[in-house]
Amino acid sequence: MSDLISSRNPESTDMDGQANRVVPDGGYGWVVVAAVALINMTNQSILSVFGQLFAGELQGDTFTAALITNLNSLALNFSGLFIGPAIKSFKPRNVAATGCVLVSLGLTLCAFATQSWHFIVGYSLFVGFGLGLISPSTFMAINSYFSSKRGRAVGVSLAGAGMGQVLIPHLVRYFLENHGFRYAVLAMSCLSLLGLIGAVFLKPLNPPAKHNNRRHIRLLAEGDVDKTQSSPLQVVIVSSNQSKSEVSPPKADTLCSRMAQRLVQAMDLELLKDLVFWSIIVGMALVYTATINFTMIFPGFLGQTAKLNSQLVAFCMSVVAGADIVCRLLLPIITDHLRIPYRVVFLIGIAGLFVARCVLAESQSLPVIISMSVLTGMMKSATVINNNLTISAHCRSDKLAGGLGLSMMSKGLIVITVGQLLGWVRDYADSYIICLYVQGAILLLVVLVWTPEIFYRHRRQRRATKSIETQSMDAPEEVTKLNS
Repeated sequence: MSDLISSRNPESTDMDGQANRVVPDGGYGWVVVAAVALINMTNQSILSVFGQLFAGELQGDTFTAALITNLNSLALNFSGLFIGPAIKSFKPRNVAATGCVLVSLGLTLCAFATQSWHFIVGYSLFVGFGLGLISPSTFMAINSYFSSKRGRAVGVSLAGAGMGQVLIPHLVRYFLENHGFRYAVLAMSCLSLLGLIGAVFLKPLNPPAKHNNRRHIRLLAEGDVDKTQSSPLQVVIVSSNQSKSEVSPPKADTLCSRMAQRLVQAMDLELLKDLVFWSIIVGMALVYTATINFTMIFPGFLGQTAKLNSQLVAFCMSVVAGADIVCRLLLPIITDHLRIPYRVVFLIGIAGLFVARCVLAESQSLPVIISMSVLTGMMKSATVINNNLTISAHCRSDKLAGGLGLSMMSKGLIVITVGQLLGWVRDYADSYIICLYVQGAILLLVVLVWTPEIFYRHRRQRRATKSIETQSMDAPEEVTKLNS
């Protein structure tokens, strides 16, 4: 396991050979963690009260409600298309603050909505896009302050969202019962603006290098002669028997090729050349989709298949949420102490979710359901905490923003495809049990693909470590022989 430790952190040097930043692993970083927890509690947890908040206005229109939530998830994840260039061009603090403002604006539009498309514009587009900006930008702020304690810091910040999921439903109920729908939504809009207070404290230790868009535009406007002289992307090869005067300048790039190069650079699309990165983002997207589908069908499974009453259904859902919150606080402490790689912890979480799905499908007795609810909450926290951490462990710091954006885009694509397929399976088979088995098959597929790859890389790193140790041990003996 010791030779896998290096996979917890990004590479120690950048491509130019310079050492990465030295992080304090605490200090002001804990203020940043508290600020992110506040942002998550007042913004990210709003997703959990959608049904409670809008059920009366949508008047039982399940199709419209599903359309609004699906488009919200699509906008949230496809904001990854812009998140890389946004974080490179602006500070994470500004991106997070913009996300909070968009969430507040979207909820304000919903408060005065009179037709379904108003909710689509307000909740699906504005709220979804705003939440998509918040998550990676806040992670980038935390990432700049922590190294060995990074998992612990992310767990505490995500526990803020869990606390919001516990407290905000009671606030929504109070406003709905005493002041009505409009004031309840406006209260949520004002609550989301409290995230701006947290955004003020998101001061990265070492902000990522700015992506100079103005310079790119200026380069595009320059003449061909200037471009051939200044562009670092053009290389002239001079043979040993050829004078410089005989060398003709390379052909000028077309406008489309230059724009494509800028796009690749801005979004870090060169990461897509890495097959391991593909495996990571697609695997995490499949787990994300299976988790969303399980959250959607779990109440129906408890009520219709397990025949539990509404109180027991609520109790089991609270057990899942409670176990999730507790493990978000405790699990990173354990894994950071043992220095287990983030991706390995994520893999263990996937395996645990697979076991929970299969056991729930086989037995619907109350003790089994409660115990599997606890296991589901624990393993869900392992995947949620280590989601962005797995990306940060694989990507260099200068590629992290782009990696997070590409991961979000993969989630959006798979949610709209595989997620819809899971919904079709549930409706076609008219069985929650079959849907649980299909979810389990998706989770098992990720386990079967990831396990050999992680094991192979572990063995390769182990051989490389032994080779280095052998060389270091042989070196003193050779020096002794030379001296004798």
